[in-house]
Amino acid sequence: MTGSKVVALGHYQPERVLTNAELATMVETNDEWIQSRVGIRERRIAAPDEQVDEMAWRAADKAIANAGLDKTEIDYVIVATCTALDRSPNIAARVAARLGLGSPAAIDVNTACSGFAHALATADHAIRAGAASKALVIGVEKLSDFTDWTDRTTCVLIGDGAGAAIVVASDEPQIGPVVWGSVPEMSDAVRIESPANKFAQEGQSVFRWTTTQLPVIARQVCEKGGVTPEELGGVVLHQANLRIIEPLAKRLGAVNAVIAKDVVESGNTSAASIPIAWSKLVEKREIPSGAPVLLFGFGGGLSYAGQVVRTP
Repeated sequence: MTGSKVVALGHYQPERVLTNAELATMVETNDEWIQSRVGIRERRIAAPDEQVDEMAWRAADKAIANAGLDKTEIDYVIVATCTALDRSPNIAARVAARLGLGSPAAIDVNTACSGFAHALATADHAIRAGAASKALVIGVEKLSDFTDWTDRTTCVLIGDGAGAAIVVASDEPQIGPVVWGSVPEMSDAVRIESPANKFAQEGQSVFRWTTTQLPVIARQVCEKGGVTPEELGGVVLHQANLRIIEPLAKRLGAVNAVIAKDVVESGNTSAASIPIAWSKLVEKREIPSGAPVLLFGFGGGLSYAGQVVRTP
């Protein structure tokens, strides 16, 4: 095989919906303030006993069902997350156990908000190298465990959930070359650090970087993927802020693409945001099968990664 392709997606979000109105009873904020700055109306929050591996397993189970795949054929599980509570075992191993898989390679990656794009590229590379044939790629976060609910600049942003993709070997590559990198001097711009272990960020610095640098890098991703922005059927960016997503898509020139705006109803779910948003668009049939989609994640680290992928 000369490449890989995504054959199915799945997502899971907790039942509890936390609205801006409810947040306004917890911290000094209001719906107008939140929507005007980040475009979020509501977000999903996991129950106290609903852990990262459970959400990942639910999204993965749905993706496997959508693929019509015998799960014992999966030989690689890679999970992107920055909110696992335990150092070991990793989330991938726990998901593999929950699913009853055979003996897959099972690894986690932690590049925070760009995690899913990194994980997808790593699965593609493993399949191209012959080290795997059928991979389960998951992005999952429970940011509510690491949120300062008294800080209105960060608590209004976060959400919980998981998204998953099934990636298999393909004669025709349908996952384009990744463009990835980092900005070391901004490595602490988005962080969860001890001893506080709470999500914090330099919001203005990140906003300036994304609005000036992301359009340039996103065009590089399209070029490597062999498409022009006008040919894109969808643009699925990390769902950080609607005030970043909309201007970037416009500057990129993706005039014919469906722009994912799941941040409005899901908030910022870090590594889970891209697969959740993409899965919803596919489930609603808003992007045609086979259409090229730009995936691009950015955030903690400050790391970024993106690729052009054909929609299953």
